Amino acid sequence: MENRTEVTKFLLLGLTDDPHLRLPLFITFLLIYTITVAGNLGMLLLILLDPRLHTPMYFFLGNLSLVDFCYSSVVTPSVMARLLTGNKVISYNACAAQMFLFTTLICVENYLFTAMAYDRYAAVCKPLHYTTTMRSSVCAGLVMGCYVLGFLNGCVHTGETFSQSFCSSNMIHHFFCDVPPVMALSCSDKQVSELVLVYVVSFHIFFAVLVISTSYIFIFHTILRMHSAAGHRKALSTCASHFSAISIFYGATMFMHLQPSSSHSMDTAKIASVFYTVVIPMLNPLVYSLRNKEVKSAFLKVKSALICWMSNKV
Repeated sequence: MENRTEVTKFLLLGLTDDPHLRLPLFITFLLIYTITVAGNLGMLLLILLDPRLHTPMYFFLGNLSLVDFCYSSVVTPSVMARLLTGNKVISYNACAAQMFLFTTLICVENYLFTAMAYDRYAAVCKPLHYTTTMRSSVCAGLVMGCYVLGFLNGCVHTGETFSQSFCSSNMIHHFFCDVPPVMALSCSDKQVSELVLVYVVSFHIFFAVLVISTSYIFIFHTILRMHSAAGHRKALSTCASHFSAISIFYGATMFMHLQPSSSHSMDTAKIASVFYTVVIPMLNPLVYSLRNKEVKSAFLKVKSALICWMSNKV
């Protein structure tokens, strides 16, 4: 009887109670989501169409774009629908599914950044052995490992959260079913579950940050030993986009998750969550395209081919 769940649906209180802000917020989210979809699917399409981008770096970047598109789509369309209709109800099963997909995909992204750091290490520090170090089977294995670890992470987070009893309030002080605000509604003793989840998140982040930091220590050491200015610029440019993306991602993630729900400010959590669920998936393709000559060249090539095709049709 202790684990019996009385709640069959939840109410997502959303970002604001002010009805006058719902339309401006809907327009803002719609604009950001449109850029996110166009940027990530466009990046994925460029990588698939241009043979020059069929390299390990862009293989990882293509998967990152796919994950960004998916995990933004898990949250943003439902938020926009609630802003437009005012309906705050989400079923118990839908809430669990949203949490599982989000925690799975966010963990996949975490490990994709780690794999990309290792790829940059191999490119800068071991350039003569790069093709053998980052061969196709290795890249495929790394990406498969990212998805497996993400799936396991989603299972642990969702299982621990929804093993709790929800027998009093069903109002989630958030705009989607994230772990801390849902866990806060539990009327069970959630101390053990909270510790388990904090340890799991800490392990994922610590391992990823350790690998990324170690990779960049070796990268910067190699760059400092280079004697040519051209070599410095090339090495820095190949790492700048990745370093910018991981700084944004880990800053928001650690701020949000590495604290128990009892010390959680829900308003602060909402701001952080908007940033890493809505804004970061939009920023990643911009960061990787604006500073990347190969992506710009591929875009111009596809654009020219498309214009030529349309001209022939006319």
